[in-house]
Amino acid sequence: MTEQESFWENESFVVVTDRTKPAMKWTIEELEKKGKRIYIVDLSDDPEKGSVSRFSDLSPEIDCAVIGLTKTDPAHAVEELKTIGIKNFWIHWRTETDGTKKMSQDAVVHYIAGRCPMMYLADKGFNMHSIHRAVAKILGKY
Repeated sequence: MTEQESFWENESFVVVTDRTKPAMKWTIEELEKKGKRIYIVDLSDDPEKGSVSRFSDLSPEIDCAVIGLTKTDPAHAVEELKTIGIKNFWIHWRTETDGTKKMSQDAVVHYIAGRCPMMYLADKGFNMHSIHRAVAKILGKY
């Protein structure tokens, strides 16, 4: 099992989104299907019902964070989440910044970046995510 696959074996997740990355919505849906405990921080201008818009509103008992932000630096979200004790982070593909790259050197946190969560979460049947997964494996980027 790869580190990316084992990340999803955890039980509770916070998904941080500004609703600019469609895969974040799909990530939430897949985690729900798997029966995981999910919290959503929606930093968009019009947050979804059931989400929170402040990190301080989160439970301190969350295993992992999945961050997909393009309007703000995801490094800010990592810093906020670290203060409540989260140590496992997935920075969504194509949202990594210089700030998050610096944080990847922090020995206190586990950090995955450069990968789309849906390559690992989506059903194994034939779909756009399984095609993405197959291409990534061929190119050695899985």
